[in-house]
Amino acid sequence: MSQRFKPHLALITVQILFGIWPIFGKIVLRSMSSTSLVALRLAGAAVLFAVLQRRLTPLLRMPLKDIVLLTACSLLGIVGNQFLFVKGLSLTTVINVEILSTTIPVYALATSILLGYERGSRKTLLGVLLSAAGVLFLVNPLNANLSGSTTLGNVLILTNSFLYALYLVISKSLIERYGALNVVTWIFLVGSLITIPVGIYSLQREDLAAISTTTWVAVAFIIIFPTVVAYYLNAWALTRVPPSLVAIYIYLQPLIAFGFAPLLLGESWSWRTIVAAIMIFGGVALVTRDTDRRIHVSV
Repeated sequence: MSQRFKPHLALITVQILFGIWPIFGKIVLRSMSSTSLVALRLAGAAVLFAVLQRRLTPLLRMPLKDIVLLTACSLLGIVGNQFLFVKGLSLTTVINVEILSTTIPVYALATSILLGYERGSRKTLLGVLLSAAGVLFLVNPLNANLSGSTTLGNVLILTNSFLYALYLVISKSLIERYGALNVVTWIFLVGSLITIPVGIYSLQREDLAAISTTTWVAVAFIIIFPTVVAYYLNAWALTRVPPSLVAIYIYLQPLIAFGFAPLLLGESWSWRTIVAAIMIFGGVALVTRDTDRRIHVSV
């Protein structure tokens, strides 16, 4: 397989995993709170990453500025991202979340340019906007709920989008210097230290004996695939492509959700879905080709 294609395959896999985890999340949330689920997800992932990494001592030899940056990455991309998203989702609608999440690649591109990680181009900007338009066309903004009851949830999702985009940008330099597995392991370890006290308190309030085996299997699936595998592949891709390209693949998630709808809900694709798919893939292709060209020229 071409080395140039591998990051794109990794990012497609990431979006498939991120796209299906809410299905398993809904199964778990029938039996436990969102706080307990987030705490179990982060702590479980930290343990698995530590087992995979085995050598954690390099963290102690990192310069103070990198430790500060690592902590910031954990707060932005793990702790803040997870809690704000889950809480925001509970206070707004799924359509609102899909619409507001289109800001992530825009935030990532703008932040990446401002911090000097990449140079903006008209093709990349056009690709981001075309894919965003495809998502908006797919979910139809006219169906958004803009009532006062969703305002707080909408603000939390917007804030979550910005934090995750910032995480993608600022984690790139760390990952390039220390390696994807190292950095993601340390990020989850730091994040779990922050969430464990909250998680213990939350789990003490749960009726753990009443939680079914199916629910625990769903928790295990969430920890292994949409967390450990997805975050590692995302970080690995960041060592090879710019943050804006990593971010734009997020636009595939609504398509993945709609793709599973015929299988899970008996729904069928409409002309709207097909047009949106063309727009989204067209935008991703524009950014991908422009990024590949700039990487090839710079090498």
